[in-house]
Amino acid sequence: MADVAQLAGVSSQTVSRVSNGFPGVTEDTRRQVLAAMRELGYRPNSAARALRRGEFRTLGVITFSLSTMGNIRTLEAIATSAAGHGYAVTLLPVAVPTQDEVNGAFSRLGELAVDAVIVIMEIHLLDAATVSLPPGVQVVVADSDAGDRYTVVDTDQAGGARDAVRHLLDLGHETVWHLAGPQDSFAAQRRANAWRTTLTEAGRTPPPPVRGDWSARSGYRAGLLLADEPGCTAVFAANDQMALGLLRALHERGRRVPDDVSVVGFDDIPESASFLPPLTTVHQDFAEVGRLCVEGVLSKMRDGSGGGSTGGEHGTTLVPTRLVVRRSTAPRGR
Repeated sequence: MADVAQLAGVSSQTVSRVSNGFPGVTEDTRRQVLAAMRELGYRPNSAARALRRGEFRTLGVITFSLSTMGNIRTLEAIATSAAGHGYAVTLLPVAVPTQDEVNGAFSRLGELAVDAVIVIMEIHLLDAATVSLPPGVQVVVADSDAGDRYTVVDTDQAGGARDAVRHLLDLGHETVWHLAGPQDSFAAQRRANAWRTTLTEAGRTPPPPVRGDWSARSGYRAGLLLADEPGCTAVFAANDQMALGLLRALHERGRRVPDDVSVVGFDDIPESASFLPPLTTVHQDFAEVGRLCVEGVLSKMRDGSGGGSTGGEHGTTLVPTRLVVRRSTAPRGR
């Protein structure tokens, strides 16, 4: 820094202000300092800066799966929002969701120097007595059912599922079959519970659900079974990828969509508008989930406990969904 200051003809304090992006430096002086940095090959020492400030400008993200579209898009939204606040993201996938693995992940993130942690936890892990997050760490959890103990941000899974089922009932379908997600998924359970409750409240008997694993392949297998159900005229699939496999199976079995069977998905992935036919689906605002996760954990860092837009030290903030109607749904018997 002293060499840069000498070459630029300014003080070391001015070099520090330029390298840290602080105001109070004229544009000509800033360009002069940057030119000297380039000439000398100077780069600010981020480790020394972190020790001096007491923060690393990095958020850790722990996730138990990168195979689902929801987790990938949530991670993307967190990284984008963090960058907007001047933070980098360190990702740590955890292969086996156990207490030892969770504790190990937090230890490794500590060694990697992060300021706080966001956990993307789709499965029912925080609800189990064997697993908890280490105390004293500023944490926000995405997609969980543990708002009584942690700050949680999630999509309104139940509200989106209700809208999907009501849309199909309003089209005149006697009942709605459900292509459900994995049993250990919080989101899948919320969507299935809302599907069942909405049908019951409408005076309809819920058919037995058919279960998949979020993949298009599992949706195809389930679709072969549903295609053989003569009373199946409407299906609510728990995600768009399974709906894609379902559409293929129905087509192969000669069941036309939406003339014979109406289909609604969940997620509104970018490709859903290009399905054949374009898929009616529930839109999730992953960008807002990511933003709230980042703002929530930054708020915790500022006040040392919790608070901020995610509603205090613990509790759940639900991000609204909206139904996107396309051509995969139609009135019964059209």
